Amino acid sequence: MYNRILIANRGEIALRIIRACRELGIETVAIFSEADRGSAYLELADEAYCVGPAKSSQSYLKIDQVISAAEVGNVEAIHPGYGFLAENAHFNEVCRSCNIDFIGPTPDAMQRLGDKNQARNLAREAGVPVVPGSGDLIQDDVEAVRVAHEIGFPVLIKATAGGGGKGMRVAGNDLALKAGLSQARAEAEAAFGNAGVYLEKYIERPRHVEVQILADQHGNVVHLYERDCSTQRRHQKLIEESPGPNLPEATRQAICESAVRLVKLAGYTNAGTVEFIVDQEHNFYFIEVNARIQVEHPVTEMVTGIDLIRSQIAVAAGQPLPFRQEDIRPRGVAIECRINAEDPQRGFQPCPGRIEQMFVPGGMGIRFDSHAHAGYVVPPYYDSMIGKLIVWQPTRSEAIACMVRALDELRIKGISTTADFHKKVLCHSSFVEGSVDTTFVERTWLS
Repeated sequence: MYNRILIANRGEIALRIIRACRELGIETVAIFSEADRGSAYLELADEAYCVGPAKSSQSYLKIDQVISAAEVGNVEAIHPGYGFLAENAHFNEVCRSCNIDFIGPTPDAMQRLGDKNQARNLAREAGVPVVPGSGDLIQDDVEAVRVAHEIGFPVLIKATAGGGGKGMRVAGNDLALKAGLSQARAEAEAAFGNAGVYLEKYIERPRHVEVQILADQHGNVVHLYERDCSTQRRHQKLIEESPGPNLPEATRQAICESAVRLVKLAGYTNAGTVEFIVDQEHNFYFIEVNARIQVEHPVTEMVTGIDLIRSQIAVAAGQPLPFRQEDIRPRGVAIECRINAEDPQRGFQPCPGRIEQMFVPGGMGIRFDSHAHAGYVVPPYYDSMIGKLIVWQPTRSEAIACMVRALDELRIKGISTTADFHKKVLCHSSFVEGSVDTTFVERTWLS
């Protein structure tokens, strides 16, 4: 096992990793930008180094600065968390070339699965269903129009790199397709430095279901069942839960087995998430792999009892998984609400500023993962999420009731948050019935 780990991230996930390391008896080295200087969670790390100015491009994304901090801190491994450099294969390679373990998959597996188009081809090879679409990247408008007419409108234009809904456009005809291609390429180039796009058949009102996997360096691969992340706003997840409501058992098993086949073929190790969409007839299609820990990993932890961060660290250190597939038996229902510093009344506009007062809910089955506190200043430079409220209860109806109560108790004054909006969603009949799809929020509140 490692003695010292550097955490190449900030905020909630950095605190989550620090806590896991402390339980394992591992010393931690944190990094921070000038905007995060003085953040309370940094005091829990054994050491902390500034890696640059507020902008992430000059701090958290500066590979040379992060590696310098790791070398000064004399660490054996780096945990990237999610976002920033977490899925950067070059950073992964640099870590290993400096004799520092990267807590995640190998650079080769990351490259093969990080490029969505390559991942689709690998999925086909593994016998995993994929959405009908272009066999490769789209080179020009003429080819795009030809492919769109072959698979039928509407079509979805998708960037081959990155995620978070960037570089994605829906087109219903030739004119919209040509305009959408230009917009998607420009957005993808600006966000990921890669303008490559491909086409998929647009599935109407799908569910977003993803499978958590763990794979060690000894050939053992397990799934930890699924999460339903269908409650989204413009491809940004708002609420996640496990298990997926109203998902037929045969579909659940087929999706989970498909995820395992794919990551085995890719030679993948460590934690990862295989994402699918499920149509109204319960047909499922592979969409991408997130080669890192997910924001929503706590719902899986709550229903399986398996600490995913500790598992990541153990696997990276060369330890075999201590359980087999048949040992993983999920129980109950977990729901997570992402608490963002945003104003839903103003189109979810980010709302940075000072938190004047903060009261965190409690009680059986409630967990709040957050680095925020009274007096904390939410900076305008990073993702607006300030915490994750997670509940676990024996049944889904009890979990919904518990979450509504917890959201009522959560008091954050000084800034606007999405807490009240989450209550509206949770109390809506479609959510209660478990019939939400990825367009539900837009249709119900934003149309």
